[in-house]
Amino acid sequence: MATTEVILVGVDGSKESLDAASWATARALRTGARIHLMCTYAVASYSAAALDAGYTVIDDDALRRGAQQVVDEAMEYVRERGAQHVSSSVEAGDPAGILVEMSREVDLIVVGSRGRGGFADRLLGTVSASLPAHAHCPVVVVPRHTSGKKFTPIERIVVGVDGSEAVSIALKHSVAEAAVWDARLTAVSAVPLASGGTMMSWLPTAVDRRALLDDIRQSLSQAVDAACDGKDMKVARHVLDGSPASLLIEFSTAVDLIVVGTRGRGGFAGVLLGSTSQTVLHHSTCPVMIVPSRMKNHEPAHPGTVWERR
Repeated sequence: MATTEVILVGVDGSKESLDAASWATARALRTGARIHLMCTYAVASYSAAALDAGYTVIDDDALRRGAQQVVDEAMEYVRERGAQHVSSSVEAGDPAGILVEMSREVDLIVVGSRGRGGFADRLLGTVSASLPAHAHCPVVVVPRHTSGKKFTPIERIVVGVDGSEAVSIALKHSVAEAAVWDARLTAVSAVPLASGGTMMSWLPTAVDRRALLDDIRQSLSQAVDAACDGKDMKVARHVLDGSPASLLIEFSTAVDLIVVGTRGRGGFAGVLLGSTSQTVLHHSTCPVMIVPSRMKNHEPAHPGTVWERR
């Protein structure tokens, strides 16, 4: 049965974007969500002085037709995989900016980790923080699948927790996502206590680090219980010594989905807005779901009604 949930998939004709479409289709088949496929195109602008008779006029219509072909091929691709509620559009403009704007209207955005100058290259390039930092809905980045188990169905999910309100929102969302997939959920807090140049190495030796870990475990357990909100769901809980980015990448080799928030207190959330964001997204071997802190106030544009593209 169809729902009012909308999953937006950015496609650019690359294999990676089709992998994203495949992931979105698998999820939509579980929830009855509508998939909206979108491709963007942009016309380069030049000053009149820069043009001469040797330049060929750029045909906006030709670019749009090419983008439409990409969307049509993606439409056929997802329908072959069972998608039933599918729509599409072609948009002129910058991919990252359009994604951020449309994140106000949809429930989930899915993109591939690499492409041909499209969504993913912008996401993992110079504006790598723009989408996760400014999106109004969760974003899933699907990496290139090279070997091993397929990305779907999702059986194991890991969510990074650092105790902040923003990450509590991500934790609640991971509980809901685990329910969608009937997956096992593990909540992890990273505490870099080892000696060396880590953020916790400044602690005086007199500090009872075991007591500190016990406090963090208690906080983690309370956060998980609050996120479950009485739901009959078993959530594994671990406090581990290590850096957030390294742990996320390590877990990605053994699970099917990593969930993180976009803001925090220097923990999992902070890595996605700092210099290590590209490291996490480039090196994760499983999809990563980024839940923005503004999810607290996010509501579908037209709750209870069928979504229509502008």
